[in-house]
This record gives sequence, C-alpha cells and structure tokens, in this order.
Amino acid sequence: MIRRGFTVIELVITITIMGILLTLAVVNLNATQMNGRDSERKGDVESLALNIENYYTNQDPNLFMSGGTYLGSSYMNDSEIRQFLPDLDMKNAHAPGKSDSDPISVVPATNNTTTTTGVLPLPSKNNDVYVYQPLTANGDLCVDPFISGDCRRFNIYYYQEADNSVHMVTSKHQS
Repeated sequence: MIRRGFTVIELVITITIMGILLTLAVVNLNATQMNGRDSERKGDVESLALNIENYYTNQDPNLFMSGGTYLGSSYMNDSEIRQFLPDLDMKNAHAPGKSDSDPISVVPATNNTTTTTGVLPLPSKNNDVYVYQPLTANGDLCVDPFISGDCRRFNIYYYQEADNSVHMVTSKHQS
C-alpha cells in the first residue's frame, strides 16, 4: 500500500514546531527593537550633552561675568536649539520613532530635584522625552542665565525600556 500525504499527527507536530520557532523569532525581534531604541536614546542624550558642553566651552567669557554658562531651560525649543547648538544633528533632538517634523523631544525640567525619580516631567514609556535640567551654582533651576544667574551645571534624564528606568547624564562642569 502506497501512502499519499501526511497523517494528522505529523501535521500537528510540524505546525507546533513552526509555532514555537515563530514565537521565539517574534520575542527576539521585539527585544532587539527595544534595545535599538534604548541605544538611540542614550546616543541622542550623549550627543545633546556634548553639544551643550561645546556651547559652554566655546562661549565668549566676556558675555557673562563668571565666564561660560550652560543653556537655560527657556532655550529648549526648535529655534533656540538650532541657534545655540548649530552642530547638533536635529535627529538627536527627537526620541526614537519621532520624525524631524515633530516638535523636538527635549523638554525643560520644571523642578530642581536631581534624582531619576523626582525630576518633572519624568521620562517614561508613555512620555518619551529627554528632560533638560540646568541648575545654578546654588542648585536652583536655571531658566535664563541673564535672569537667574549663570547655569553652572545640568542633568539630562531619559527613559530606558530594557530596565524600565530613568537614567541621567550630568554635565562635566559641576561648579
């Protein structure tokens, strides 16, 4: 007797194995995409911090009484960033998945709490932003160096999906 086709058991086993392999591939793909977005966020924040450090270093020391200063939080919008940080690739000012036509993802902090759980607004999965927190020498929030005094240091906060936490990058100059 010549057999034609497969038995039901052979088909069930084959479909089950294919389902398991497909599930593993989808889980691996999601993890890879999440790690990619996390890497992009970290790179964006490091690039932003480097450009702000360059602004501090290359600024005319005669402009402010105490020398260089960081950008105040009032300068965190599209036009001001383009003016004061001309070397910044604007892709680095947008969170993963946002287009260049969207508003930048860099937002000013609304408080001077310097913990990754206390800064406001708090970056999260639902609020994918980079929070820029410039501070004066005495730790107050620095809105504008002309008004509130020199912005002597800064923190930038960003969300990481892999460990579901907020991370912080600090300025090199912490005077």
